[in-house]
Amino acid sequence: MIRMARRIRGGRPLTGLYYAREQRGMSRSELVRLSGVSKQQLSRLENGQIRLRLDHLKPFASHLGYTPEQILLWGRYPGTGTGHIESSDVLREEAAQDEPLGPSPGQVPELDTRAGLGGGGVPAREVRKEGRHADPIKSEGWLFPTSFVREQLHTAPARLLVLDTNGDSMAPTILSGERVIVDTGHKTPTPDGLYAIRDTFGHIVVKRLQVTRSAKPTRVKIISDNPNHASEETPLNDLEIVGKVLSCLKLF
Repeated sequence: MIRMARRIRGGRPLTGLYYAREQRGMSRSELVRLSGVSKQQLSRLENGQIRLRLDHLKPFASHLGYTPEQILLWGRYPGTGTGHIESSDVLREEAAQDEPLGPSPGQVPELDTRAGLGGGGVPAREVRKEGRHADPIKSEGWLFPTSFVREQLHTAPARLLVLDTNGDSMAPTILSGERVIVDTGHKTPTPDGLYAIRDTFGHIVVKRLQVTRSAKPTRVKIISDNPNHASEETPLNDLEIVGKVLSCLKLF
């Protein structure tokens, strides 16, 4: 059997629903008319924006001439309109499709981009939205003891975010590859200290902030602890703060 290569659209592999429709030579508009499902919903299902389940596929199956099980497993058995599919395969596939993306409830999310001690990263499927930004997050989060969050970090777990740093601009305070814990509820640069901020490219970077209170309007000095990196200054209103750095998870 010749295995079909999976096409990618928008960073996601196209699903079996797309291949089943293409195999029948049916347009998306025609399948929308026959199934009664909206074109927008069909597009999301075909492009992998929604994780397929058998109940998603039932409205399309009879019109395409495949069973929901065959469409669901199309990537594993391409073109298997007459092939035998074990029910256990379908159950395993549905279980995998139902696995939640992103960290489990109660876990502190970690961005799936290396926070810049200067630079961006590679996007993931799940994101953490904040204003006009959407930062990718890892599939697994962090679990911190409640007493540690309350008594040492003095905040709430829901406000926390873990960042994986990259670069040497904050050395020796923070070394490349070390993670920091950020309180995303702390958006004001007071007291002076370490903060996660957005750079001009929208990436998250960790810097030391020092407020120049005598200036009008108020300005903030953005400092790199590594003397080989220049500091800069910006009006407070132009600074986008993600949160205050509470702790560094050091490497040994």
